[in-house]
Amino acid sequence: MKLAKRARMIALTAAMALSALSLPAGAQEISEEHLKAARAAIDAINATDPFDNYLPDAAASLKAQLIQQSPNLVDLINSTVDEKALDLASRRADLEKEAALAYARMFSQEDLQNIATFYSSATGKKLLSDGPIVTRELLQAAEIWRRGVARDLTNSVVETLQAAAGAQAPKAPAEEPAAEGQAGEAPKSN
Repeated sequence: MKLAKRARMIALTAAMALSALSLPAGAQEISEEHLKAARAAIDAINATDPFDNYLPDAAASLKAQLIQQSPNLVDLINSTVDEKALDLASRRADLEKEAALAYARMFSQEDLQNIATFYSSATGKKLLSDGPIVTRELLQAAEIWRRGVARDLTNSVVETLQAAAGAQAPKAPAEEPAAEGQAGEAPKSN
């Protein structure tokens, strides 16, 4: 038991050492210029925007819970939660710092400058705004394509098997039913 535990500890230590060696040179110490480039990149790609509503949402949820427990204290609960939430708003900078560090660890300063330049351009901004729409359309097209390829593969294989084995050949499996409102199909009306 002790031997197995010791072997795992040695393996873990070796893995940590190898991962440290595999980091780019200087990855442990990130220059201020590198962090500045990372901040510009995360600003350009709106990397932390999805977290903007976290504190207001948490405050609203807390208010609702506390008011449900003590409806007679609505005004006190609202003012207290609002005050304490405002006190915590400055901690948003911590997220920005961690995001910049994460990007700086992954990308070179030059990469980050290129990212910021591209996503600050008209084309980069258009990609950010319209990219989700294109992705949704691509997923819809891919689903239609996937079903067609699966259908054609099944038909081709079954035809070949029937020609080779005759009555002993397996029958084509039933096609999977398309989900209501799935890609490329209008939802069924009742």
